Amino acid sequence: MTTKSKSSKNISRVVENNPIFEYYQKIESGEIITSLKVKRIYKHIIECLKKGDRFIYNKVRAQRAIEFIEKFCKHSKGKWGGQPIILELWQKAYICTLFGVVYKKTGERRFKETMLVVGRKNGKSIISSAIGNYMLIADGEQGAECYAVATKRDQAKIVWNESAKMIRKSPALKKVTKITTNNISFATTESDFKPLCSDDNTLDGLNPHFASLDEIHAWKDGYRLYDVIRDGTSAREEPIILAITTAGTVREDLYDGKYADAETLLKSLEDGSEDFFDENFFPVIYELDERSEWTSETAWIKANPNLGVSKSISYLKRAVNNAKLDPLKVANLLTKEFNIRETSQKAWLTYEAILNQERFNLKELAPTYYLGGADLSRTTDLTAANILFRLKDSPKLYCKHMYWIPEDLLDLRVREDKIPYDKWYSQGLIRLCRGNLIDPSDVTAWFAELMNEFNLYPFKIGYDRYSATYWVKEMTDTFGAVMYPVAQGKQTLSNPMRMLGVELTSKNIIYDDNPITKWCLSNIAVDVDKNDNIQPCKTSNPRMRIDGGASLLNSYVAYKDFEAEYKALIDE
Repeated sequence: MTTKSKSSKNISRVVENNPIFEYYQKIESGEIITSLKVKRIYKHIIECLKKGDRFIYNKVRAQRAIEFIEKFCKHSKGKWGGQPIILELWQKAYICTLFGVVYKKTGERRFKETMLVVGRKNGKSIISSAIGNYMLIADGEQGAECYAVATKRDQAKIVWNESAKMIRKSPALKKVTKITTNNISFATTESDFKPLCSDDNTLDGLNPHFASLDEIHAWKDGYRLYDVIRDGTSAREEPIILAITTAGTVREDLYDGKYADAETLLKSLEDGSEDFFDENFFPVIYELDERSEWTSETAWIKANPNLGVSKSISYLKRAVNNAKLDPLKVANLLTKEFNIRETSQKAWLTYEAILNQERFNLKELAPTYYLGGADLSRTTDLTAANILFRLKDSPKLYCKHMYWIPEDLLDLRVREDKIPYDKWYSQGLIRLCRGNLIDPSDVTAWFAELMNEFNLYPFKIGYDRYSATYWVKEMTDTFGAVMYPVAQGKQTLSNPMRMLGVELTSKNIIYDDNPITKWCLSNIAVDVDKNDNIQPCKTSNPRMRIDGGASLLNSYVAYKDFEAEYKALIDE
């Protein structure tokens, strides 16, 4: 009897005047259509609040944030310029979760970091700017350091300028703040709100209470700036890092990393595992659940919760119809309007086709023979090598890569290319060659390790026939007559490349979720001749490497050319 009474009280506290519950209830009933990721995260929030053992809903704190925004923050431009901001239900649910879900024991806010992914023209800057003003003025933090953050200053000032405009439009906020060229100050708590970018000289010693990370999909070398912000919040009790963005085409950087964190968290909610569960991270990802939904008008709202409010349906209809007539516009439409991650408009495969998070343990699978591939370089490019193998009675092909870069060039490549080679090195995905040149003998050594540690032997190893002669001899001396030259032209590569694309799209190539391999595949463009024959090529960006994909293709050519013999060998 007592237990039921306490449970009823918990549920009552969750339901009463709670936009989070109202929003989720409408999602559950089908009144509101949204993405599966949004539904799953709010389901978790409601479950936690109903349980009431660790987290509770502080209606006062949640409502305080809502009332501040709606009472004091004004629209700065367009037809609503000067008018109060009236939050939609999805925005209220989001803000109430950030500010109203607290630890039962301490009363502190649960969420310290959040990622809001939403299609353009859904009021991202308004939400971020309004929350920034609240954190500066009304959150009660003494000496609050608030920042609008981006890798470039002009991008950082977009959110900051919107915050400043909101204040100028509001007599009450204007009266208690002072706005200068690069600062909004609130004297009562000696707090400041500033734009911040990677090139600032003030990155050391930051102690952020609030940081808005704007459009992180476009950040290159984003982890460096993100780490500065995140580490700086450690001295604050209730900081908020707000990453607000659409999807984009910059791969394997901060956006992909945070998106992967979100997927890991949501997956852990599904399977009940908490091995990689960050209870202080609140990801809200509005996106199409399937790429094919972009032509279905009823699905558009999944990525655009403000459709029909700040984003007109007629605008989106025109954009979709234009993309139907011009296939070159599809990639940009899917990325910016529907948050479907793409590589680039000239890419070989879509990001959806490339993405495969399946992992495997080489020792547990215990293959005996493999087809190998290699793509050698001298200095600038990565050197890549891989093995490709099948198991008896399985249609899947398993791929394991290793990459090399000259030790003396590591820091330079990280700094100039803005690619996290150092992070990948620390994860054991890249090895360093001594000096400033690639040593092909290090590649030979890796193949030898596979033989010595896993009893894994090459059947054939595909390689560019113009590779170093002495390396081919070294490999032949080590493994016997396994080296298979692959001509790097359309006549040789076109059909295998098309078949490899089908295998990747069908999720038959298991590359152990290697981020470098995924990045390399996403960088491959297609060179097409008049007969529709294709071969891989680099995009116009010289920093985007394709070596892992080239290595994989070489091994796949060897696999297709010797498929019957290889299958007979592993089926014995």
